[in-house]
Amino acid sequence: MKVVIIGTGVYVSGRGTTGFGTILPAIIEFKRGGGNIEEIHMVGTDKNHSIKAKEKAHDLMKLTGVSVPLKVYPENVQQDMNAYKHVLEMIEEPACAIVAVPDHLHFEITKTCLEHNLHSLVVKPFTSGIDEAHKLIKLAQQNNLYGAVEFHKRWDKQNLILKDTLADGQLGDPLYVVVEYSQRKSIPAVTFKHWAEKTNILNYLGVHYIDLMYFVSGSIPVRTMAMGQKNWLRSKKLNTYDSIQCLIEWEMIDGKRFNQTIIVNWIDPETSTAMSDQKFKLIGTLGRFEADQKDRGISLIVDDHNLEIINPDFCKSYTSDNGKMLWQGYGIDSITTFLNDVCSIYKGQKEPIDFEGFRPTFKEAVISTAVIEAAGKSLEDSGNWKAVEGLL
Repeated sequence: MKVVIIGTGVYVSGRGTTGFGTILPAIIEFKRGGGNIEEIHMVGTDKNHSIKAKEKAHDLMKLTGVSVPLKVYPENVQQDMNAYKHVLEMIEEPACAIVAVPDHLHFEITKTCLEHNLHSLVVKPFTSGIDEAHKLIKLAQQNNLYGAVEFHKRWDKQNLILKDTLADGQLGDPLYVVVEYSQRKSIPAVTFKHWAEKTNILNYLGVHYIDLMYFVSGSIPVRTMAMGQKNWLRSKKLNTYDSIQCLIEWEMIDGKRFNQTIIVNWIDPETSTAMSDQKFKLIGTLGRFEADQKDRGISLIVDDHNLEIINPDFCKSYTSDNGKMLWQGYGIDSITTFLNDVCSIYKGQKEPIDFEGFRPTFKEAVISTAVIEAAGKSLEDSGNWKAVEGLL
């Protein structure tokens, strides 16, 4: 199977950092586990960036002892915004695509992947609007393709414990949920500076916990309201929200309702002990569930380095018995699950429809997309309640 990765940045390869991202390590682990990967085609828009990502990939292969043939694009020109289109035109089955590009480009690029009959995984958020989401769902169905969104928090053991605890009734009826989720200010001000104004922190980050709420409870969002502040980033000439506070009302199968409050920002200090600070709390009629999803019990402090809180559960490298590097975590599991699913389709063992209800498919991602669209309308209307519309 050939894998087309559209995007060459931090999440794909760790380009610009000391790490290796998540997507390339996941593909390496899939190959190590016996996955049939013929080639990786990694596509960007800037030749220099693609070359740097290629260097990262080759370093990763040396460290892991797992080698996969790799081609990067654009090849012959410095800049090519349509390089992915050229690559998709030449790719033959069996193949799949992983789309890891700025939020506002998800729809157009994923649409092109589906038009070329590629099963596709797109990083969150699915799309910026509900109409775009429905178009992609329809296109995938017409072409009998498997489409999923990389909502990796569904594989986090903490969240799986929450799902089971809710399902067996230990917490009773949910009453309210509080989420705090934030990242360092270098994310919008440096790493994503060229496109931070085209999204907001709820769409980019908070959407994870909207999907998670649907996943663990099976509830449907009814209405939402949101307010935000533009202070620090505006002072840096970036017209996007520093922070957003969003309230969502959910309805359970039995008609009972509960509220979820999501408080997000991306202006944490660079001295924060982790890139992401995330906390989750659910209060029910019979109990409460609390998870500090940043501090998982491991801290590291050394000379010439700030205190670091390590998350061993997301995407972490370890030394194997043969001295080579291997990768584990729910970020890895999310991507390898997609690759295994696609392989099962090509082998004739599964059909795309078989994954509905078990994976963060395009159809399930409509839930979070509808919420962020309604929240965006509320932001523009002084925080007034907006109905969540367009659900399948």
